[in-house]
Amino acid sequence: MRLILLLLALQNVGMAVSAQPLKHVGGFTPADSLRGSIGPFRTWWDVTHYDVSVRPDFQTKSIAGSTHITFRAVQSGQRLQIDLQQPLEVQSVSLSGEADLHYTRDGNVVWVELPQAMQPGQLAVLAITYRGTPREAHDPPWDGGWVWARDPAGNPWMSVACQGLGASVWYPCKDTQSDEPDSAALHITAPDSLQAVGNGRLRSVVHNADGTSTWNWAVVNPINNYDLVPSIGKYEHIHDAYAGLDGPLDLDYWVLKGNEDKAREHFTEVPKMLACFEDWFGPYPFYKDGYKLVEDPFLGMEHQSAIAYGNNFRMGYAGKDLSSTGWGLKWDYIIIHESAHEWWGNSITTADIADMWVHEAFADYAEAIYTECRFGKAAGEDYVIGLRRNIRNDMPVQGPYGVNREGSTDMYYKGANMLHTIRHIMANDSLFKAMLRELNLHYRHQIVTGTEVETFISRFSGRDLSNVFDQYLRTVQVPELQWTIKGHKLYVRYSGCVPGFAMPTGILVNGESRTVPISDEWSSPAHGLKARTAMLEADRNWYVTVKRVAKSALKQRTGH
Repeated sequence: MRLILLLLALQNVGMAVSAQPLKHVGGFTPADSLRGSIGPFRTWWDVTHYDVSVRPDFQTKSIAGSTHITFRAVQSGQRLQIDLQQPLEVQSVSLSGEADLHYTRDGNVVWVELPQAMQPGQLAVLAITYRGTPREAHDPPWDGGWVWARDPAGNPWMSVACQGLGASVWYPCKDTQSDEPDSAALHITAPDSLQAVGNGRLRSVVHNADGTSTWNWAVVNPINNYDLVPSIGKYEHIHDAYAGLDGPLDLDYWVLKGNEDKAREHFTEVPKMLACFEDWFGPYPFYKDGYKLVEDPFLGMEHQSAIAYGNNFRMGYAGKDLSSTGWGLKWDYIIIHESAHEWWGNSITTADIADMWVHEAFADYAEAIYTECRFGKAAGEDYVIGLRRNIRNDMPVQGPYGVNREGSTDMYYKGANMLHTIRHIMANDSLFKAMLRELNLHYRHQIVTGTEVETFISRFSGRDLSNVFDQYLRTVQVPELQWTIKGHKLYVRYSGCVPGFAMPTGILVNGESRTVPISDEWSSPAHGLKARTAMLEADRNWYVTVKRVAKSALKQRTGH
């Protein structure tokens, strides 16, 4: 239901121009705009509840299901855009239990015509039945779709990975992050020999006459479409509890049969993670729905209150340290990173995936914060600085709006280092932590734009950081700190940056450290330093490069 507050804000988001991200090649199509924009047939209605039923058939790799979409008219409207990706087929569409409605298919969009226009404030329930063979994920979670696998014992093991690709790959919905329901229900029918796990809390298990059981799960908090996911396997259930800021928090782990002992030992990291993140970000956002890890047949995904876990009870990222510092092997990447998304991505959600840096930059920086919580501030710095080796600077971090495209994968490592740089610009760890907590409090369970987050950080910090965000999110250039000596003075400036770029920067001159204002114009701010034989370095906590230039460069204008 979080659409209403976004309608006006989205009108103020400019269109960005950048290269296609990841595997996308070529120009945008009308289908891209339909999927990625909030067009007229999405704008007038607001989803308040999804009720999704699904029955997968492991042998045929097909599914059959129904979705009941409760929605409210916020404007007068009669035509709805429903998303359902081919080759899934709609069988029927009805409104509030009435006769079947007229609908037409246009690629991955189903156009539904209501008998008459709805007026603002009216509520209705759209019921859609569907079936077919959904797109199969061959390399999840990077390649999205339904996951059909077998566990080591040969039992069927099923789930879905659909972030970016969209939830409409397996159920009909309004497939945009800009409109989340206030609540959701998920009913999963599976063979009696298996267990079916969904988001939120288990309400009941109904044993059917045909050798199947239907597992009924309910979510009482707002949830992203792509976060609502079934997981089906030969599971064992482990329960624990955490004494958190908002009281007792249920911790539930669903792991493959035979992995219980490993899980009990390995998941002792969860309370440590929660203690760290609640300290830095505020209370876990979904106490009413609980916290779950569900062992799934792929590496991991931030499915709200039912995090997909596939790291095989190893430290690091599939056993590797992404920072190459050693610190990334001290904890389980999937537990830490995907759990951070409960705050950054699931509670605070961006309207357009062009702004997915808000999800990934903060979740990636949460890894450094957790390292700091466990091993000290220097360890956290080592970790995030070590991540720079993975930055590609291939395209802007912010993607193009309105066409369902993310920006560069640099949203992770570059985004984290941008936040680390901002932390040191603020030069006050208590203020930085307070900003993170207030950001979560202010936008708890809400949809945001990247612009809103940028503005909030600038205002809270008391600094205009707009050109810092422009530099790191909307260009591929790393600011180059140029320096030279003329006479006894040290001169500095930034080059390769957006016009007007400026930020206070930590520098070391002959080993002496201080923070000085540096802009894209030459200045000599390092008063009192003996500059005749100076050697300048940038403090490692700023993501910049450093270059000494000839003093003749003082006559040159900065190139942007």
